[in-house]
Amino acid sequence: MVAVVTILRLPLEYRRGYARFTLKKETYVNTMVIPAGIAEVEEEMIALRRRIHAQPELAYEEFATGDLVAERLTEWGYTVHRGMGQTGVVGQLKVGNGTRRLGLRADMDALPIHETTGLPYASKVAGKMHACGHDGHTAMLLAAAKHLAREKSFDGTLNLIFQPAEEGLAGAKKMLEDGLFDQFPCDAVFAMHNMPGHPTGKFGFLPGAFMASSDTVIIKVTGRGGHGAVPHKAVDPVVVCAQIVLALQAIVSRNIAPLDMAIITVGAIHAGDAPNVIPESAEMRLSVRALRPEVRDHLQQRITEVATGQAAVFGARADVDYQRRYPVLVNDADMTALARQVALDWLGEDGLIRDMQPLTGSEDFAFMLERCAGSYLIIGNGDGEGGCMVHNPGYDFNDACLATGAAYWVKLAQTFLV
Repeated sequence: MVAVVTILRLPLEYRRGYARFTLKKETYVNTMVIPAGIAEVEEEMIALRRRIHAQPELAYEEFATGDLVAERLTEWGYTVHRGMGQTGVVGQLKVGNGTRRLGLRADMDALPIHETTGLPYASKVAGKMHACGHDGHTAMLLAAAKHLAREKSFDGTLNLIFQPAEEGLAGAKKMLEDGLFDQFPCDAVFAMHNMPGHPTGKFGFLPGAFMASSDTVIIKVTGRGGHGAVPHKAVDPVVVCAQIVLALQAIVSRNIAPLDMAIITVGAIHAGDAPNVIPESAEMRLSVRALRPEVRDHLQQRITEVATGQAAVFGARADVDYQRRYPVLVNDADMTALARQVALDWLGEDGLIRDMQPLTGSEDFAFMLERCAGSYLIIGNGDGEGGCMVHNPGYDFNDACLATGAAYWVKLAQTFLV
């Protein structure tokens, strides 16, 4: 079903300078307008998005993508800074005498996944693809950048942050360590991510804890190797791992309050090579998530105690390497209210995702929100082919989101920088 897009209910003064825009692959009827400047560059930005999609680059390898971003920003009059966070790009544009400073962030990196979409612009790099829509996020922010540079319809400082290495290698943290907010101070910072399963072009907002922390735990269990025929002369680390797995599951159900979210996933156990040999050691790899910092701390304490205690029962030793990776992403209440009001004033209630709930996925934008007030928001990506989620070899960013997301960035900048 193609969306019906109209401007009939808007006063005349709000219709001037705006154009009709028809969303593709749409599943609902929405009333909205897209700034004419965004509508004019939509096809150009879709082509740019697909160009990035065809040449994906993994974390800290975003050289070609960074070159493309820097080239466009320079062409449009931004002051461009390269190399922050290794491959990050920051474009700054100052207009008027306003003292307010706004940061808008897009991520650029791809994933080590082999694409199976069969699209004409599918990844040309084996084993790498944009399976999370960072190509779309980059294109949306570039479209907004071009429009804002041309119209200069704000008063203040605009900092556009094109971040590397969101997928697990904490590019946001690296940019902060390299002085992001020291060189480019922001009064508020925002980021947007597409989300399959929500109607195309609708926006989701939630104050407070929005995305879970993400920690990796490596547990090495050391026993005593031996022959499989005489297990009583060995200390079997595989059995110890099995007991630890079962005991870990009781942490969430018996140590964490029922209304608090906590996840402990044992994703891998590596031990031995032969069926008749009891190995000397085994390794467990865990993913641990929480939506409250204090729950995160408690999980670390209990996982460590349970692993070492279970190993000791069997006469083995457990060494726990607890790697705290991404913190809980906490949206500032005031900035989230502002961000939501921008969408509400523009699109009305029909443009919002109702009853937005916290997400158990994680985001390194959380590091930026620890340093600066701001908000992380969602834009619906539609059902997608086969209903696949991000990080799926069949995923693709929905280009029908591009103009809508770019227009939102424009409106947020115009609202904040006054």
